[in-house]
Parts: sequence; structure tokens; C-alpha cells
Amino acid sequence: MSQRIINHPVLGKLDESQTITFTFNDVEYSALQNESIAAALLANGIRTLRHHEESGSPRGIYCNIGHCFECRVTVDGVQGERACLTPLTQGMKVVSGGKLQTDVRDWRANHGK
Repeated sequence: MSQRIINHPVLGKLDESQTITFTFNDVEYSALQNESIAAALLANGIRTLRHHEESGSPRGIYCNIGHCFECRVTVDGVQGERACLTPLTQGMKVVSGGKLQTDVRDWRANHGK
């Protein structure tokens, strides 16, 4: 049984015949063209997308519609992209990882206010 989200409430219906490859943390996976990063990772058995900024606890998909920002990843070098709303394209490089900036708190820490 497929674990893919074929009809996403925001991104729409996917064409199941168009497959691509992408990397997540330097490992290559397959996906459907324009499938959300989050859906493709889930379909490939990956549930942890990043780690919490303060506690380090694993974070994954929570709302899957772009409201909660729990699924932030780095996409082709751009940090903080929401995996649930970002459609995949051929060869995309996705990285989980390091501490993502929390704008107000980190700005204050870096600017002494």
C-alpha cells in the first residue's frame, strides 16, 4: 500500500507517473514531480525533518498545511523552508539539521538587546 499523499489540500493532485530523484541529508530518494518534500520523505520512511532549536528533540510534520513551521528544512541552500508546502523538483537538495534561527530571540542575542 502506498504511503504517498496524492491529493494534497494545498498543493493539489499529483501525477503519479512523473517520478524524480532528490537528496535528503546527502542520501538519494525518489518522489513524484511536485510532491511536497514532507510527503516524499514520509513515503520514504523518514519522519524526523529537523531538531528543536532549544531542546534538540526530533521534529516532523505536525499540521501539514503550512501553519505550524515544525517541518522547516534547508532547500538548495535556503534555510527555513516549510517541507509541507515546498514542491520537489528533479535534483533538489534538502537538508535537515542544525539549529534554525528563531528570529526575535536570536536577533536579540546577536545584537545585545
